[in-house]
Amino acid sequence: MPFNDVDALRAALAHGDVAAVLLEPALTNIGIVLPEPGYLDAVRALTREHGTWMVVDETHTLCAGPGGCTDAWGLDPDVVVVGKTIGGGVPCAAFGLTLELADAVQRSIELEDIDVGGVGGTLAGNALSMAATRATLTEVLTPAAFAHMEDLAVRWTGGVQDALDATGLPWHVTRLGARAEYAFGGRAPRDGAEAAAADDFALQQYLHLQALTHGVLLTPFHNMALMSPATTQADVDRHSEAFAQATAALLGR
Repeated sequence: MPFNDVDALRAALAHGDVAAVLLEPALTNIGIVLPEPGYLDAVRALTREHGTWMVVDETHTLCAGPGGCTDAWGLDPDVVVVGKTIGGGVPCAAFGLTLELADAVQRSIELEDIDVGGVGGTLAGNALSMAATRATLTEVLTPAAFAHMEDLAVRWTGGVQDALDATGLPWHVTRLGARAEYAFGGRAPRDGAEAAAADDFALQQYLHLQALTHGVLLTPFHNMALMSPATTQADVDRHSEAFAQATAALLGR
């Protein structure tokens, strides 16, 4: 379903045959698309009305804080899933269920089938993954680290916005916690289709190359910067300088 489209979701759920709505609380793989005010509340209300589970994928949106958007925005999903980040690069993932859904799952699976349901297997409880997850969550992705990363993301966003204001380019910059990104539309998109329509691959390549000449390696897709506990103000300011030069050069200044 299109993101931020409450009417489309209402129509889809009205058929009564939808088991679950799976969504990121903010889109990320198409660029950052933030939820409009009231959208996620409407998703929660509609799923409850139609007996549908709400499954929130925080794999990318954990950048919003130690508890992802679920904690930062006070969401109340039936399932939360997260991966990648919590292992610091070691393959792992985690999920959590409400007690109501956990009870429903347990009642629906026969004891002899519990090892073929997709949860478990040869990698379940891997000692290395568990150790990496514990180290990452207790020593790296701490509240103090998130505060540092978010401050830098605010600084990064400000540097990009200053350059856009100085040049008048009809682009926009969006931030989600410790992650920020600029895109080529004149306003922030409301769904993935609008985000895709505003993309320009050649322009992306030029801006990535310009940043690289200043010692900044941006994420090799989109124009996204994700702050880490090791990122510094100097790193952010180096990107701001590169971006200001690139945008000015585009306009022959």
